[in-house]
Amino acid sequence: MPPRPLAIGPAGHAAAHAIERTRIARGYSQRQLAARVTALGRPMTFTALSRIERTVRRCDIDDLVAIATALGIAPRMLLVDALACSGVAGLGET
Repeated sequence: MPPRPLAIGPAGHAAAHAIERTRIARGYSQRQLAARVTALGRPMTFTALSRIERTVRRCDIDDLVAIATALGIAPRMLLVDALACSGVAGLGET
């Protein structure tokens, strides 16, 4: 029996929603954003991006960094809601 994939937790859900919100705010379709991510050297199909946004597929850290870069924001900006949901103190401090 193959190993069961890990469930996507609250931080993963929040990050997925942040990706979708930011993509829409920037005016990118899933195809356009996936092409931008691929152009940065991280191959991604629009199907993979759709699965990330719908929380069907986990977003690993390399995907998160590439997606944030393609969106023109710092990766931590996609995690702000996720960190707030988990109650992490010191959010936004450097």
